[in-house]
Amino acid sequence: MNTILSNLKIQVNEKIYVKDPETSPLGKKIVEQSILLIDEIGFDNFTFKKLGEKIGSNESSIYRYFENKHKLLVYLSSWYWSWMEYKLVFATTNILDPAEKLSKAITIVTEKVTDDKNTEHINEAILNKIIIAEFTKTVQTKEVDQENKEGFFLIYKRVINRIVGIVKEVNPEYPFAKSLVSTIVEGNLHQHFLMEHLKTITDCNESVSTTEFYLNLAKNVLR
Repeated sequence: MNTILSNLKIQVNEKIYVKDPETSPLGKKIVEQSILLIDEIGFDNFTFKKLGEKIGSNESSIYRYFENKHKLLVYLSSWYWSWMEYKLVFATTNILDPAEKLSKAITIVTEKVTDDKNTEHINEAILNKIIIAEFTKTVQTKEVDQENKEGFFLIYKRVINRIVGIVKEVNPEYPFAKSLVSTIVEGNLHQHFLMEHLKTITDCNESVSTTEFYLNLAKNVLR
């Protein structure tokens, strides 16, 4: 799978950026260092001025790639979910048993993320930390309806609906497949956040992974 992934280009809606950052060394550096800086200081404190200082480039050069920092965060989110979709597709394509396929899909979207060495300029483990902490800021905005119409969240919704299709294979009679899967995918981010910051209100910890919890949830709901 790693060989296949290394030859694939992660697809992101072109309306999110001004210039595709994947097309130049500076663009890739902007993406790489923005991930590190957002992880270091948080999205609220992140600015293009600070990023420009970090990469040794003018602030104006960053605006040639992204209109604002919100669009940059949406780009990072879209990139993450596109990468996750590739993993999901290749991990489940040859599995015939629906229950086994669902278990694999849930594992893919909930397991601890490690850095993918096939993407040299993006550290997925750190990007995952940003998605856990900041993902809601990409969708919970006044512009969400318009951005949704423009397809900003298409990849994220595609990940959800791929797993919804597997749930329907497991139990075609279950009436809440979309709600179940969106709860698993986004709830997993919340559980990881609780594990890191509010440990007393989650059962997930170093011994009990979020994957175990959501596999158990799905099994009991769909039995």
